[in-house]
Amino acid sequence: MRNSHEIDYKIFGNDIQVLEIELDPNETVIAEAGAMVYMEESIEFETKMGDGSNPNQGFFGKLASVGSRLLTGESLFMTHFTHRGYSNKSRVAFSAPYPGTILPIALDKVPGNTLIVQKDAFLAAALGTKVAMHFNQKLGAGLFGGEGFILQKLSGDGLAFIHAGGTIVEKQLNNQTLRVDTGCVVAFEPGIDFSVQRAGGLKSMIFGGEGIFLATLRGTGRVWLQSMPVKKLIEALMPRGENAKKEGGFMSSFLE
Repeated sequence: MRNSHEIDYKIFGNDIQVLEIELDPNETVIAEAGAMVYMEESIEFETKMGDGSNPNQGFFGKLASVGSRLLTGESLFMTHFTHRGYSNKSRVAFSAPYPGTILPIALDKVPGNTLIVQKDAFLAAALGTKVAMHFNQKLGAGLFGGEGFILQKLSGDGLAFIHAGGTIVEKQLNNQTLRVDTGCVVAFEPGIDFSVQRAGGLKSMIFGGEGIFLATLRGTGRVWLQSMPVKKLIEALMPRGENAKKEGGFMSSFLE
């Protein structure tokens, strides 16, 4: 028996996409606060603590869920949108906070019904999806990689939607290893081991332009990568003088 609500959807646009969710009466979709673009008249929304995956969860369970969202840098609350009218269908739409691609994932077709995603990748999901914190056991991933120490774990048997900057590339690993810029990892299946390693020798680290550390993905399963993480977008938009100052400051501190 399915635990998550069965929702239908459409994705509009190319570079800046909009996700439209179609709900039957009493169906609910959960989303990050502030992601809603528009909703039809019969849609009602409520801001709640937690994802609603466990309706019998007590106050302390909800408090723990809120605490985990604080650690991942997300809003304390999630918004629940429900079709409360009498029409057969009603719609609510969401957009990502920056240009990129929205990716639908059927969690019942992912090994273990679980997907690991970067902390800011989750956009929306069918009610019944559990959104929890996931600690990467490799401490270096957080201390040195700048990404990936605290991740999010999406669990359930319904649809979940994640977003990424730029274009999404899906890779299938079969007991293989893939090295990636730390910010370009969006999501991966549980069979993938995620760690961060030093990027080559000292000269390559300083002058190579690829960052000091790279994410290493190893194992069997699917991996989703993004071509333009938000930090790269911000750096590209930063005035050249600010970038030079930033690089000069790094070199000065490195040589001291």
